[in-house]
Amino acid sequence: MLNQVTAKAQPDPVELLRAKGLRPTRQRVEVLSELGREPDDATAQQLWARLREGAGSTIGLATVYRTLARLRDEGVVDALSHHGSEQCFRLCMQSHHHHLFCVQCHKVVEVDDCSLGTWVDDVATRHGFVAEEHSVEISGRCARCR
Repeated sequence: MLNQVTAKAQPDPVELLRAKGLRPTRQRVEVLSELGREPDDATAQQLWARLREGAGSTIGLATVYRTLARLRDEGVVDALSHHGSEQCFRLCMQSHHHHLFCVQCHKVVEVDDCSLGTWVDDVATRHGFVAEEHSVEISGRCARCR
């Protein structure tokens, strides 16, 4: 049985960046703070618009894209591919987990308690690979949208 994680704790952006060995620049802190307020996920464009309009930030769109790419590469945020051709970003729990997302309202739920490890290793071995990591995005409709 999958264990759903429904409540999303909002960590301190400065502490989160330092824990990952990253300098807490103003831009990184602004992007993480705004993403931490998002209950589901957001594109770089959406975050940029919120920062410019709501928070009055002067951050540029290219800076938001670069910042999110770096935060993704360092494992600070997750990038999800369910929003057409543009990636969505989510400030997630730090343990291994997967995502359920609604194709209608874009609600995202983090699911932990992964039992795919043995299957992933078996499939990889059959094809001459050694699995290093895996992630799963499950699309469907949430209870509200059905």
